Amino acid sequence: MKRTQLANGLDVTAIGLGSAPLGGLFSAVSDADAEATVAKAWSLGVRFFDTAPLYGFGLAERRLGAFLRQQKRDSFAISTKVGRLLHPDASAAEDDDYKGAPALRPQFDFSYDGVMRSVEESLDRLGLDRVDVLLVHDPDDHYDAAVSGAFRALMRLRADGTVKAIGSGMNQSEMLTRFAEAVPVDCFLLAGRYTLLDQGALDALFPVCAAKNIGILLGGIYNSGILANPHSGAKFNYRDADAALVVRALELDQLCRKHGTELKAAALQFCMAHPTVTVALMGARNAAEVTDSIAMSEHTVPPAFWQELRAKNLVDARAPLPGGA
Repeated sequence: MKRTQLANGLDVTAIGLGSAPLGGLFSAVSDADAEATVAKAWSLGVRFFDTAPLYGFGLAERRLGAFLRQQKRDSFAISTKVGRLLHPDASAAEDDDYKGAPALRPQFDFSYDGVMRSVEESLDRLGLDRVDVLLVHDPDDHYDAAVSGAFRALMRLRADGTVKAIGSGMNQSEMLTRFAEAVPVDCFLLAGRYTLLDQGALDALFPVCAAKNIGILLGGIYNSGILANPHSGAKFNYRDADAALVVRALELDQLCRKHGTELKAAALQFCMAHPTVTVALMGARNAAEVTDSIAMSEHTVPPAFWQELRAKNLVDARAPLPGGA
């Protein structure tokens, strides 16, 4: 698998495994399926893995760590996130998003001490002695606290060599752009804001990242599922997609069918064509989904598809397309 440099000599694979589904996002995943998912990704050459305390309230970190701690530590890279601490809550009903999660609930904490505690708790769940990348997670309503507390902690951890790269992970590009101007970050995890349905990152984020050599870990490539299987009731940005988005996704799907290709292949290869995208993160809840995503990265998408996509103005004119179409 193609490899690339993220930051400070950190060598990563161009495709990584995102672990939100392993935490039971939208539907429960068994321990056996979780293990098989990570093992399949490993067998197909994936060596970059992303997780977070939020994903299944610690469940994804535990499941990912159970496999990775059996591997040579220098043979893979892993990112996790800070900004939420998990607190016991035996009375809590099952979470709407994470099925099968333990009786814990996340609470935002972007303070310096909270971040240090979060890192220790993540390492304990993972069973690892270190992570490679730390990201401030979803500080949408906490910009000042993230800058004065969380990033201050992350910069210390990077300075003392505990981690190699720091940044933030969000479902929006506007605040990431602000962070890029205010904090010496190495990378961002951008979820769902550079896809076949949403190219908002082209406005400001990608230009500033290119200028400052900030890498992009790109998640949400299928926009929570609508670009994998467009239909009424499909998810977009983790919620039910509105009718207009379903219509657009179906139009893209029909164009793919016209050219004898797959929408998932077009969605993944479109994202990977942008030079600012360092790692494309695929989410998977079983081994078959991993196999499919890797296959889609190599599936033939005819040049005529990209040419018609451009001619029909179905994507932003500034977006680079595979093969220079």
